[in-house]
Amino acid sequence: MNAVSKIHEFLRFGSVLGLERMNTLLEKLGNPQDELKVIHVAGTNGKGSICRYVYEVLQAGGYKTGLYTSPFLEVFNERIELDGAYISDEDLEIYTDKVIAKAQEMVEEGLESPTEFEIVTAIAFLYFAEKQADYVVLEVGLGGTGDSTNVVKKPLCCIIASISLDHTDRLGNTIEAIAREKAGIIKEGCPVISSTNDPAAREVIKARCEELQADFYDTSKLETIVLSEEIDGTLFNVDVLEGSQGLKIGMLGKHQVQNATAALIALKVLQRDHKVHLTDEAVIAGFRKAKQIGRFEIMETEPYVILDGAHNPDGSRALRQAMEKYFPGKKILMVTGILADKDIDEVFENFTAITSDFVVTEPDNPRKMTAEELAKQICAKGGNCTIKEKPAEAVAYAKSLYGDYDVILFTGSLYLIGEIRGHLHA
Repeated sequence: MNAVSKIHEFLRFGSVLGLERMNTLLEKLGNPQDELKVIHVAGTNGKGSICRYVYEVLQAGGYKTGLYTSPFLEVFNERIELDGAYISDEDLEIYTDKVIAKAQEMVEEGLESPTEFEIVTAIAFLYFAEKQADYVVLEVGLGGTGDSTNVVKKPLCCIIASISLDHTDRLGNTIEAIAREKAGIIKEGCPVISSTNDPAAREVIKARCEELQADFYDTSKLETIVLSEEIDGTLFNVDVLEGSQGLKIGMLGKHQVQNATAALIALKVLQRDHKVHLTDEAVIAGFRKAKQIGRFEIMETEPYVILDGAHNPDGSRALRQAMEKYFPGKKILMVTGILADKDIDEVFENFTAITSDFVVTEPDNPRKMTAEELAKQICAKGGNCTIKEKPAEAVAYAKSLYGDYDVILFTGSLYLIGEIRGHLHA
């Protein structure tokens, strides 16, 4: 049995928030997380992009940097990255065996077993510590307070990206409740950078910072001047701590300016506090290099083939704005599939504002919405749907229509986007 199969054995324990199991497991492993210098990132949308910006800049600055994210799109190893490379199959096997041995000890002692996500997070901590990473950029899996990444006692800083309604069955059904969960990563005296535009969420985060005497930086109030928006990137200026900073980013959409600004302020705060040393050249190069697969990712240009994991209201709104900006008046075919537990009404409104032509399919996930139900909902909003239940069939059908459209847009669940990305590469 390979490492991924061993890890998936722990799926039977479900996804359970709480830190008791994680703390016990890490104690048995020697608490590797305590050796790491961590930048901790939470949020509903944008946290993956923020992580990537920070990661690339730190690497450009010459630091050995780790990156922990979820979910993966094509290969499991994507979740644990160090110095520009995914964890190797050999290392994944080694560290999986080390962590699972301690998890089995817990079970033998009559303790509750760690979940799959806790196993993977522990593997990442141990791997980064033993490989002596200078910094680790750590993405929260779900929420914040009870997420297994929240065992880090003293992060260098916390970044909280945009906040909107998502995972309401687990995190609460109001913006304030979700914001409180995300703000659970804030630690005493730790600087906090917030990029949420929602006033209610912002007040929750600010109040938590005041309670813990943590400096609060609200990047939504900073003035950004977009100098150019082209398909090859966005050039903008933003006010920072000591003046103005010009950046060019390759990730597209206005929301990416917001994400890049949050990452920039975090890096500037760390630099001001002598936690990191970066040249202007490293900052500019890192932001320019940063790319996030599956997030408005342009795969081809004749016609344009774009992948974007827009699966909730904020994500679909950002996608709609980007498509209106870069492809006004173009003929667009959307291939989509989504999970049934999402707040989907606004998602479909944004999707049908982009185009009326759809191919509907199904993610490989037990929580999927059936293609038939998806087609019913999209057609009710004025869309025209062709059903192809299997993603491979949906990709083949979309390819047969390349000559009829200016843009083929694959969007929806990240579980779907990863599979489609593999078929497009095949």
